[in-house]
Amino acid sequence: MGDVTVIGHGEASGSPDVFMATVGVSVRSRRIAGVMADVKAKARAVIDAVLDSGVATEDVRTAWMSVHPQFDGNRITGYAADNSVRITVRDLSKVSDVLDKAVTAGGEAAQLSGVSFDLQDSTDLATQARERAFADAKARAEQYAALSGGTLGKVLRIDETGGHAGPSPRAEFAMLRAAGGPPVEAGQQTVSAQITVVWELTQSV
Repeated sequence: MGDVTVIGHGEASGSPDVFMATVGVSVRSRRIAGVMADVKAKARAVIDAVLDSGVATEDVRTAWMSVHPQFDGNRITGYAADNSVRITVRDLSKVSDVLDKAVTAGGEAAQLSGVSFDLQDSTDLATQARERAFADAKARAEQYAALSGGTLGKVLRIDETGGHAGPSPRAEFAMLRAAGGPPVEAGQQTVSAQITVVWELTQSV
């Protein structure tokens, strides 16, 4: 009587149903009052454009805000200000329009980054991935048992040793203002599972 330990891997994929991105503005001015007024106005325009595109208020949150001087040696030559928000779009048919309007509202100061897709609930995919990981582990264990002239007995131990959701498909774009908005492809979201299983191994007499 002995045992056999194997590692099983499994994956399951599905279509993402939520989109996220960071949109904002970056401005420069020689005077701090000017840069503050400019960044406030442009950031407000971007946020209003996002909300007017159908994104819910609770899906817009401040991601970054900064104001800092710019130097030439030890001399302050002006000020830079950045303001960005993290948005979540739950209707994927609106993604291109939301981005186009946000970037247009920000004008030359607009910035776009951190574009990604995700699943609001990956429970079903995680379940499928675990099932496939166990099936993979069992197939390996049965092969090793047969090669050693034995048979598998009961499971002695199962450890979930890894797995993740992602990487999220990403779309990276320059500040293009193509007709109809920038192209956005959601791709597939993959959830993986990795388990270590120990089986009882019975040797044939």
